[in-house]
Amino acid sequence: MPERTELVYFPTWAAGRKGYAERIRQIFEEYLAKKNLKATLQRQAILNYLLETDRHLTLEDVYKALKHKGIGRVTVFRTLKVLEECQIADRVTQADGIARFEVNRERPHHDHLICVNCGAILEVRWPEVEKVQDKTCRQFGFQPLWHRHEIFGRCRDCAAKKNGASRD
Repeated sequence: MPERTELVYFPTWAAGRKGYAERIRQIFEEYLAKKNLKATLQRQAILNYLLETDRHLTLEDVYKALKHKGIGRVTVFRTLKVLEECQIADRVTQADGIARFEVNRERPHHDHLICVNCGAILEVRWPEVEKVQDKTCRQFGFQPLWHRHEIFGRCRDCAAKKNGASRD
C-alpha cells in the first residue's frame, strides 16, 4: 500500500488540542491499573506509535516498526486488544479481512471509504446521514449504542487506473 496520510484531523477534533496524547496515555494507564495490568514500556511504545501515526495501521505494521525495541507480535496483538477494550483504539476491517487500527478516543464520529485495490482508507463525516439515522431511531423508539459505515470500492487513483486500463 502506498504511504499516504489517511487519518483526518477534523477542525473540531479534540485531539488537535494541547494535551491530547497525555490524556490518552492517562486513560490507558488508569484502565490498566483498574484491570490489574502493568503499564509496561512495551505497551506504552505501542500506544505512542499509534498516537504518532497518520494512517490506519495493521498489527504487522506496528510489529515491524517496534520489533527492534524487543516487542513481539503477541505483545502487539494483546496490547491492541486492550486498547480496543478500553475504547482508545478502533479497528477498521479491509476487504481482505485484515484489521487496521486507529486511535479514536475524543475524535468525532466518522465513517470509512475503503479501497479494495490499494487498501487506502478515507475518513468521512456525513451530518445528513447522521440526521436520517437519528430520526429513524427516534421513529422506532430504538436506542442506538453505536454504528459504523464502511463503504468498499476503489479510490480515485485505483478507479482511474482501472478505467484507463479498460480503454486499451
